[in-house]
Amino acid sequence: MYTRKKPEDLDCGIEVAMRVFGGKWKPCIIDIINKGKKRPSEIHRAIASATPRVLNIQLKELENYKVVSKTIYPGLPPKVEYTLTEMGKSILPLVALIDAWGQRNSEEVKKISDMLKVVGKMKII
Repeated sequence: MYTRKKPEDLDCGIEVAMRVFGGKWKPCIIDIINKGKKRPSEIHRAIASATPRVLNIQLKELENYKVVSKTIYPGLPPKVEYTLTEMGKSILPLVALIDAWGQRNSEEVKKISDMLKVVGKMKII
């Protein structure tokens, strides 16, 4: 089991926020579920560049922190759906701000990313 060398400061709002919805795909997951109840397969299709394993881990973390709720319907196979909780809905303005920032800075980030790829391919003598 992993033990942190330095404890988290859960009195710091930023660390609390990063603990709950920090993660490569969590804001995307929240945004997708905001559009209506979603089955895991729908979330996987919507975020095709993420592996199902990573999405499942992040969904479980969001569920543990009560950002999303999971409903299991009986049957074979059982049907599972995710919805946002009130806490999850309270994150939506932040997700919208992150999206707007990304849209505004998309071209610049693409240029920098392309430049870094070129630099990464160069051999240093």
